[in-house]
Amino acid sequence: MRRIIPGRVLLAIAWLMLSFMQAGTAQNGAGTTEWRHYGGDAGGTKYSPLDQINAGNVKDLQIVWRWRTASLGQPTENNWQATPLMVGDTLYFTAGPGRSAVALDAASGDLKWTYRLDEGERGQRAPRRNNRGLAYWSDGNGAERIILITPGYQMVALDAESGMPIPNFGTNGIVDLWEGLDRQVQPNEIGSSSPAVIVGNVAVVGNALLSGTAPRSMRNVPGYIRGYDVLTGKLLWTFHTVPRPGEFGYDTWEDNSPEYTGNTGAWAPLSADLELGYVYVPVETPTGDYYGGHRPGNNLFADSIVCLDARTGRRVWHYQLIHHDIWDWDTGSAPVLLDVTVEGRPRKVVAQVTKQGWAYVFDRITGEPIWPIIERPVPQSDVPGEKTSPTQPFPTRPAPFDRQGVTEADLIDFTPQLKAEALRIASQFKLGPIYTPPIVENTGGKLGTLVLPHNQGAANWQSAAADPETGILYVPSVTNWWASALTPGGERSDMRYVARNPRVEPPMGLPFIKPPWGRITAIDLNTGDHVWMAPNGQAPDYVKNHPALAGIDLSGAGNPERAPLLVTKTLLFSGDGAGLFSSGPQGGGKKFRALDKKTGTTIHEMELPANETGLPMTFMAGGRQFIVVAIGGRDFPAELIALALPR
Repeated sequence: MRRIIPGRVLLAIAWLMLSFMQAGTAQNGAGTTEWRHYGGDAGGTKYSPLDQINAGNVKDLQIVWRWRTASLGQPTENNWQATPLMVGDTLYFTAGPGRSAVALDAASGDLKWTYRLDEGERGQRAPRRNNRGLAYWSDGNGAERIILITPGYQMVALDAESGMPIPNFGTNGIVDLWEGLDRQVQPNEIGSSSPAVIVGNVAVVGNALLSGTAPRSMRNVPGYIRGYDVLTGKLLWTFHTVPRPGEFGYDTWEDNSPEYTGNTGAWAPLSADLELGYVYVPVETPTGDYYGGHRPGNNLFADSIVCLDARTGRRVWHYQLIHHDIWDWDTGSAPVLLDVTVEGRPRKVVAQVTKQGWAYVFDRITGEPIWPIIERPVPQSDVPGEKTSPTQPFPTRPAPFDRQGVTEADLIDFTPQLKAEALRIASQFKLGPIYTPPIVENTGGKLGTLVLPHNQGAANWQSAAADPETGILYVPSVTNWWASALTPGGERSDMRYVARNPRVEPPMGLPFIKPPWGRITAIDLNTGDHVWMAPNGQAPDYVKNHPALAGIDLSGAGNPERAPLLVTKTLLFSGDGAGLFSSGPQGGGKKFRALDKKTGTTIHEMELPANETGLPMTFMAGGRQFIVVAIGGRDFPAELIALALPR
């Protein structure tokens, strides 16, 4: 007798088969020769087991090919944050202000195809022009697709071989991501700055919205997270990051604020455990970034890491890292997934590095903190209408990877004159520990609040890298301050207050806070201990050449940028900075380094044609290991460069 298997069972079997096909490299770095995910693997480790380039020969690295974004015929792009994928013999990435999808021969850099969707005004007014890359899908039997999210927030499925849209995906290969957002959308309100993540046959899509520093309104589009069928483009599920009535978390928003508050998107890259079928979503701050009087309550799922079942969109677990954020310390880094051993017990963990300077570590199946996270009292706001949370979560382990809060002891003190000037400037501001709230400008004679870390954070979109063989997490961070104040919304906004950045001239034009200003911290996730900390390169030239610092030892000062990281079998690769001058007007640099990943010691340093703007990746093609990274500068149009050993 022939047995009929229900369709839902067949779908479940197909899902499991595809998940297991993908799971082999889920938390073990990129495959032996390829780089199929933005972060190397779906777990965002940025790790590759390749070791043709090693400590003994890394000094021989040279540029072997270059590809210029100007060849697309679009306006010049400088701050190009893309990281390519590599599958088979092809590199895939996004490039240009119009966000073209591009395919190159991986060994030669020769162009194979390009695709760009002309979106007219919708694309030209997009809130985020830059993008970090693409997503790749395969059924394992020859069908391969590239998933592009356009500036105007549309999803396009392309044939990986030809670059042509897949006609039976959405409408002629395109899905309009504006549809299903519950509220009317304007062209400049919502877009995307990171690729989708593919889990089985589901493409999970985040979003990026307008800056919330001084929003014109407390009303905005919510950044829902959604899953789409990668074969058809059909919407499968929606997770409401601002809960709807009757949903979990709705009661954490008071005074009807869920009905109009927006943002709470996921603009950073998402991560996934392909074996479990779970996706890990770093959620940003609600509208607006520095005043929450119009959204009283803890505001779930803002500033959280949320674990979703990628098949259904069901919330598996969540943890809110900041209650009622008014510092713009949104969750802006891809979660990193590792398998480690804690107190003799194997644990599947997810580490979320944050703008505040902490790495929060959870069991990625249950959401249980690996080490206790304690709610501690924090300073409260005296801004009219504001209602801050009385406590915030403080991880007990690992220790912070960067400086937190501002005291007089944190101010630059290379010379007595510098310290006196720093104290004079600081006296104009309110100082305090982490989570000291912004004040209304000129309250008590103070211009505002000095905040550390910066609103762009200790960590940011560069996230962290990790070694799945050792369980070591490598975190790039910046030590930089921020002057925060509030001013009445007035004619600018219907919000009671919006943010204003008081103008501060730093002491003698030098950094306000003690170095190191850029650093890499190695953290053992088996124990929660810091293994080493190394400054990120050298102090910038304007500091080294400053007459006030003549004769001062600046060897440990570091460059005020977050290092772009890549981990291989034997080395940790880094550079002066990823994201053009992302933490200040005078950071950046052209150096590319190979470090001993056990100690942080520099083994080799070389100079690139320009500043790194994207994260490096590596692969094998034609028996040769390549390292590829995007570069650019204010006066240097963006390029992709490939490094390799001489033949």
